[in-house]
Amino acid sequence: MVLDQNFADLLRASSHRLFSLMERFNEARVLIIGDLTLDEFLTGSVERVSREAPVLILRHETTKQVPGGGANAVYNFARLGAQVLAVGLLGKDEQGKALRNLLEVAGINTDGVFLDPHRPTVTKTRISGHSRQSVTQQIVRVDRKSDELPDLDLQLQLAQYIKEQASSVDAVICSDYGDGTLTQRVISAALSASRTIVDAQKHLERYSGAMLFTPNLPEAELAVGYSITDDQSLTRAASDLFRLTQARYVLITRGEQGMSLFDCDGGEFHIPAFNRTEVFDVTGAGDTVVAGLTLGLAAGASVWEGAVLGNLAASIVVRQFGTTTTTVQEMRAALSALLDDLDY
Repeated sequence: MVLDQNFADLLRASSHRLFSLMERFNEARVLIIGDLTLDEFLTGSVERVSREAPVLILRHETTKQVPGGGANAVYNFARLGAQVLAVGLLGKDEQGKALRNLLEVAGINTDGVFLDPHRPTVTKTRISGHSRQSVTQQIVRVDRKSDELPDLDLQLQLAQYIKEQASSVDAVICSDYGDGTLTQRVISAALSASRTIVDAQKHLERYSGAMLFTPNLPEAELAVGYSITDDQSLTRAASDLFRLTQARYVLITRGEQGMSLFDCDGGEFHIPAFNRTEVFDVTGAGDTVVAGLTLGLAAGASVWEGAVLGNLAASIVVRQFGTTTTTVQEMRAALSALLDDLDY
């Protein structure tokens, strides 16, 4: 891998510090508010075309269920060793039971996860098939969700729980996938924390005053209303995002171009992608960035160091298909390999 020489020198100089920060991830206590989603993956082999309609008939082989959406954000933190308080809503259904079980088995505190009797657990079921000598590929996705907002009493319960816990955690993370959990009452409670980090797909202005925002490039473009095509438009977008959000920091993740960190005083730092050649699937990578970044901050990192750790964690999960996570051990190995490459 070829990195800018100045960045490579800075990474070498910071390496001992980065390793030390990772060892303190397990000391962090974080509260994550999110649109809790169950991701289902059904696979089967193609037997024939149906006589009922021009569709494939699959013989079922496997079903896999993993935390998705805001639940993937929660799961990322837990896999990296943090003490995690999950906050969100589940339906009174089998999908909700399955998702709660996945979180609890991972040691995640679900006292802040409430049941919504009127809305289903958000579930995304991906059905994939293959023939005898072909790769498996997705055929269709089925989503279960409601466009209705949670009842007022549930919004108030969520907000009350967040306010009660905010002073006892190192950070509050808002993982907003647009499925209705993060109403304005819930957001106001989240903003009462001293360190609130926002990962939202749209309507960033609703979180005005949060410490740090982590939009990806399309989300940043949606927020500012124009395309980001070069360094000039990137810097302009950061300035507009600060006006929109009143944040202290904005981190724009840019895929193979790495990520760009801005502070409200005019600082601008660019971190290259650590893995460009083995990118298979970017699903959930933004959640991994937020986890690595936040846990770095909780361990005492600067925002630049936290962004490097988030970038490092994401460089691991994009090598795998589907919604995945990583661990401190894998991050240590990845950093060691990166440093070896620099010295080669």
